[in-house]
Formats: sequence, structure tokens, C-alpha cells
Amino acid sequence: MRYAVRRARSPVTYVWGLLIAATTVSWMLGAHHDILVDSRRAATVGVLLIAFAKVHFVGMHFMELRHAPRALAWTFNAWVVAVCGIVVGLYLAG
Repeated sequence: MRYAVRRARSPVTYVWGLLIAATTVSWMLGAHHDILVDSRRAATVGVLLIAFAKVHFVGMHFMELRHAPRALAWTFNAWVVAVCGIVVGLYLAG
């Protein structure tokens, strides 16, 4: 029982909860509920930003990149930021 309680309070559990919350916000933005923003364009950019934030958290916490060599973690973070910027830029340009 102690192991289960200790695991429930681990950082990975908190990240999992954050991912669930981010998924809920993405759904609210993407389902045209008009709760958070009125513009579909802003909602789409918001969903993309949340998706790439989720990629970052999955890579860092579930793929153990937070314990990897710094160069690998920084390369992953740079990739996430670069690809996010390119995708959002292409969407806004189109």
C-alpha cells in the first residue's frame, strides 16, 4: 500500500494529470464550443501549442529525457520549439 501512495505522488503522476487537463482544454478549443476564444484561427493555434507542449512533457517525463545527457534533452527541446514554430507559422501564412 505504501508503494501505491508513493507512486501516486510522483512527478509523473502530476504530469499525467497535466496532460489530461491539456487534452480537455484542447477539446474545448477544438470542438467549437466558443468557451475560451471566439476565433477559430486562435483556437487552432491554441490546440497546436498545447499539442507541442504535450509532446515536450511526454518526452521529458515518460521517455525519461529529463535524465538523459543535457545535449540530448536540449536537442529534443529545440526540435519541439522549431517544429512548433514552423507548423504554426505555416498555418498562419496559409
